[in-house]
Amino acid sequence: MSKIKLSTISTTAPKKLEKEKIKVTTQEILQELDELQNLLYAQHKYSILLVVQGMDASGKDGVIKNVTGTLNPQGCQVHSFKAPTSEEYDHDFLWRVHQHAPGKGMIQVFNRSHYEDILIQRVHKWIDDKTAFKRMEAINDFEKLLTVHNNTHIIKCYLHVSQEAQQQRLVERTEDPRKMWKYNENDLAEAKLWDKYMDAYEDAINHCNYVPWLIVPADHNWYKEYLIALTLRDTLKSLKMKYPRLKK
Repeated sequence: MSKIKLSTISTTAPKKLEKEKIKVTTQEILQELDELQNLLYAQHKYSILLVVQGMDASGKDGVIKNVTGTLNPQGCQVHSFKAPTSEEYDHDFLWRVHQHAPGKGMIQVFNRSHYEDILIQRVHKWIDDKTAFKRMEAINDFEKLLTVHNNTHIIKCYLHVSQEAQQQRLVERTEDPRKMWKYNENDLAEAKLWDKYMDAYEDAINHCNYVPWLIVPADHNWYKEYLIALTLRDTLKSLKMKYPRLKK
């Protein structure tokens, strides 16, 4: 399999697509997800882990809200991974992640994830390359564990935003009163490390591939939401689930 080079992949929606038609289609898909989630919860055989990764301002919060916001909160949970606590640092890097893996019947969303431990930590040289690649092996084993031993279907999304779109969105956070709450001065510093992050993401995508990645063009929110909703819907439909019936 040839290695993925992010610079060769478009960050925009295909030109042939019509925005308004896709937005209507997305709403239809979200309606389908309501029934599919009910089936998942009722059958209690499979689980879904939706991993959302991307650079700052790639739209992680928005896509999670707009794709999963209408689902039943009893069967869908979101966890955001921040900087590890002192207790979490005292354990292996996957300890805090495994605690939030989905149980049967559940949809679990990771806003950032275990991949931060081979991204930001590597970019800032908090770990060396040798450690990073050992962690990549562990991540493959971890995802295999969830897939094989708990019937967890993992959807890994990299929100592929362009550097230009990222800069525009970061500037908006300093000018638009509705978005100022998102502003973090560290985001501008991190944005200057773009090339290092791209290298780290490419290694993560190419080496942590027991579960393949979905590269999601993220410059257009309407297309990003459509693509992730579609993938979630198709994954659930592929399980061919049925409601449990009373035994006679």
